[in-house]
Amino acid sequence: MRKKIIAGNWKMNLDIDAANKLYSEGLSIWPETSEDTAVMIFPPSIYLQDFIQRNNGRFEIGAQNLSPYENGAYTGEISASQLKSIGCTMVLVGHSERRILYEEHEEVLKQKIESALKHGLKVIYCCGESLTEREELRHMSKIQNQLALLKEFSINEIKSISIAYEPIWAIGTGKTASPEQASEMHDFIRKELTNLFGSEIANTTSVLYGGSCSPTNANALFKCENIDGGLIGGAALDAHSFLSIIEALE
Repeated sequence: MRKKIIAGNWKMNLDIDAANKLYSEGLSIWPETSEDTAVMIFPPSIYLQDFIQRNNGRFEIGAQNLSPYENGAYTGEISASQLKSIGCTMVLVGHSERRILYEEHEEVLKQKIESALKHGLKVIYCCGESLTEREELRHMSKIQNQLALLKEFSINEIKSISIAYEPIWAIGTGKTASPEQASEMHDFIRKELTNLFGSEIANTTSVLYGGSCSPTNANALFKCENIDGGLIGGAALDAHSFLSIIEALE
């Protein structure tokens, strides 16, 4: 059985007062992670340790990024072992903003996943296509190429990886993928996972939708067979909006 996941990516938003306000509201109204449904948040790294200490295991708290290196002279970077040492359980890898703005290529992403898994962090691996790639009907081959990176990992390692599909053209642009478009790509991802790892892994890997999911479209998206939840951006910055999305999944 695939775990349902709602993950809130706060990105580089909120000063300490606003972050504390959102987190305190969340602690009071968001449901705890259960056997069937995981609630996760990915705050800016400077808030991680405090939030984890105050969490009492209610939901999972992850990092938005990590270094591909173990330790050493890498000014400004944070390693997987450092994240693990403060109680972090998850990390995002391959987010479209990291791929585009920081030119993170496949080898770097592979190293990041390797480091995360080595230190016991679970991974949400992001993949997605641009508007040009979709309009030129290259969207499926783009996703296929991004998923091919996962062939580097063993079956046991893949069990610690979830997938987030991000239609880049629908993130912060005002455009929204229809449930039919989202469902088509999630079906394709499930088939690719079957081709790469077999039906057991494909049927137990959570695949999340990460393209401007909100309280208004969450119900329709989550009714799609192969959509197991969402990687939420803007709507995760409001405690009640995030709760509405969680409730839509449940």
